[in-house]
Amino acid sequence: MSSLVLGLGFGRTGEAKPKTKESLMEKTNVYDRARKVVRELVPILHIVREHDKSLADQLKRAAQSVVLNIAEGRGNDAGNARARFSTACGSAKEVRAALNVASDWGYIETGMATHLDEKLDEVCAITWVLGRRL
Repeated sequence: MSSLVLGLGFGRTGEAKPKTKESLMEKTNVYDRARKVVRELVPILHIVREHDKSLADQLKRAAQSVVLNIAEGRGNDAGNARARFSTACGSAKEVRAALNVASDWGYIETGMATHLDEKLDEVCAITWVLGRRL
């Protein structure tokens, strides 16, 4: 289990755990983390678009979906929130895959993809925990 997930109090007994979805979201800043990734994607998106408009459009839609589904999950009942957090994680994985493809095609440097891949992995871990805490 990742240190990030353990740091959120998931997986260890006897640890104080946030009581509500809102308190866990506040503790993790997952919405802000996802928005930061979107801001960091802007220059990469422009580079990818120069080579492959279709991939850039898919990358943009997936990145938007991460942030929008996290926001929607905040305001939903448990069942719908769980689905939104799951979708956010799936979209984050799609962004990661698009960045890998862009790197594989030589559109962007591998380091650009790796840096954002790590940030998106954190977003996935947090949304996974959020979805199971409801």
